[in-house]
Amino acid sequence: MIKHIVLFKLKSFANNEEKASKLIEIKECLLSLKDKVNELLSIEVGINSNPNENFDIALDTSFNSMEDLEKYAKHPDHLAVGKIIREVLEERSCVDYEM
Repeated sequence: MIKHIVLFKLKSFANNEEKASKLIEIKECLLSLKDKVNELLSIEVGINSNPNENFDIALDTSFNSMEDLEKYAKHPDHLAVGKIIREVLEERSCVDYEM
């Protein structure tokens, strides 16, 4: 099994309400992938609640294989969510490991 964990840091927003709204939108879009991408075994998305940390969103997903992760990465619905994220993305960090 492959774990795919991604951290996202968003760019600055005009105000906290605008940022909170975008974070919720991203979370909902990511979670919707569970019903759209067959290779995706599990998904968790968390919005950071610790103001002392740098990243805003944590994505934790699992797949049967690296090949399934690659299919997920190329899936049209995943690419659409990626576009939404990239519009406001400042930094991304990722790790993929075998369990």
